[in-house]
Amino acid sequence: MAAQFREVTRNARLDAIESNAGTAVALRVYTGAQPANAAAANSGTLLAHMLPPSDWMGGASGGTKAKAGTWQDTAADSTGTAAHFRIYATDGTTCHIQGTVTVTGGGGDMTLDDVTVESGQQVTISTFTLTAGNA
Repeated sequence: MAAQFREVTRNARLDAIESNAGTAVALRVYTGAQPANAAAANSGTLLAHMLPPSDWMGGASGGTKAKAGTWQDTAADSTGTAAHFRIYATDGTTCHIQGTVTVTGGGGDMTLDDVTVESGQQVTISTFTLTAGNA
C-alpha cells in the first residue's frame, strides 16, 4: 500500500513546485517524444514559446493545482504536431516540468485546442493541472 497524505500536505507539495520554479517561467511546446527526464537535453522541434503570467498557477486546492491566466504564444516558431512541453525556471534553461501534449479531451498532461501548429499561428494552452498523488 502506498503512503497517504492529508490534503493540506498534498496542496503544500503542489504549491512548492511553483515556488521552486519561480514566478516568471517559460513554457515551450515541442514535436516528438519528450526527453527521458526533466534534466535531459531538449528533443524535437520547438513549435511555440510563451511566458505565462507571473503567478502562473492558481493555489493548490483539493490536491490539484491548475494554470492561472492565459498561456499563449501569438506567433508559433515552427510548423508541426505538438507532442510534449517543458516548463523552465526564470533563467530559461533549467527545466522543472515536462509532459505530454494532446488536443483538448485527449488525456495529455497539457492540452491545446489544436495540436497541429502552423508557423506564425497563435497557440493557446487550454488546460494544465497538476494532481498530487498519495490521497
